[in-house]
Amino acid sequence: MGANSHGENTPHSLPAGRTGKLAVPLHRIPLVTLGNLFVMLLLGAAAAWWWRAHGVRERALLLAKRHCAKQGVELLDENVARRRLRLARDHRGQWRLSREFGFEFTVSGEERYAGRIVMYGYHLGAIELAPHRFEAAAEVDNPPVHSAEVIRLDEWRQSRQKKVGD
Repeated sequence: MGANSHGENTPHSLPAGRTGKLAVPLHRIPLVTLGNLFVMLLLGAAAAWWWRAHGVRERALLLAKRHCAKQGVELLDENVARRRLRLARDHRGQWRLSREFGFEFTVSGEERYAGRIVMYGYHLGAIELAPHRFEAAAEVDNPPVHSAEVIRLDEWRQSRQKKVGD
């Protein structure tokens, strides 16, 4: 705050002895330098990388859930954890960035088994489940009975017509 012509300090007045001119005019001060621009681009790229990695992890979790459901096992903790990030060849032999995630599953609820899923971007590379026990299939009280008889269509139609006609 400076003093005005009456010696009072006001927020809009200049300090005593100042003429009101800046050493460097405002229009000549660069607000964005190349260094600042580079840092902003670097931070933007890091944020985009993190966002995409989060999306890949979510996709890996979804694929692990589907695979476990198809195999009749239960995915534990509803989680996949990144284990490895490396360059690897995909199924076409091309070098790609590979993300490997680990997860745990159970068959009976008593034992934990390890599984892994490999992702190439959003594309599935592989899913592997550790060797595990299988639950015994529940016995059905009345299992369906299948016979290997060959039924002639014309005879079957005649027998059906007799039953309907009765």
